[in-house]
Amino acid sequence: MQLEEAKNKFIQSWGTLGTHWGINRTMAQILALLLVSDKPLSANDIMAQLNISMGNTNMNIRALMDWSLVYKELVPGERKDFYIAEKDVWKVTSRIVEHRKRKELEPMIRILEDLQNVEGEGESVEEFKEVVNQIHLFAVKSDATLEKILIADRNNFFNILMKLVLK
Repeated sequence: MQLEEAKNKFIQSWGTLGTHWGINRTMAQILALLLVSDKPLSANDIMAQLNISMGNTNMNIRALMDWSLVYKELVPGERKDFYIAEKDVWKVTSRIVEHRKRKELEPMIRILEDLQNVEGEGESVEEFKEVVNQIHLFAVKSDATLEKILIADRNNFFNILMKLVLK
């Protein structure tokens, strides 16, 4: 497989994978393109390589910049904005986890806390409270685990992970 074919396969696969993370395919494809690019790319370059509109390109670049996954890079002699991706996989993963935790898990925990205060008596109410309590407990433990992962030293995390995998 030639380099260009491999890059295209990676970009398409990453785009599909991104939809499982809760981001749109184009956003994931732009990130993948910038990850495998050996030089900064302009919005026009991205648009042309992915065959997407300028509006779609700009909107997704802004979103990636909001996630701190993509940065502007100055190219001497050029007036256009150029972009590069954060290429440290630990940082990329941490930022995605952090964003999803803040946007999805934390609001769900707050909702579950409100739902635990349901009023009423009877078997249906007790069953509802039990289900909500179990989900809340799982969500809180997941949140605490993710928080520990986010603050963990990269090497320490991988050492622990390898010990768990190799057991």
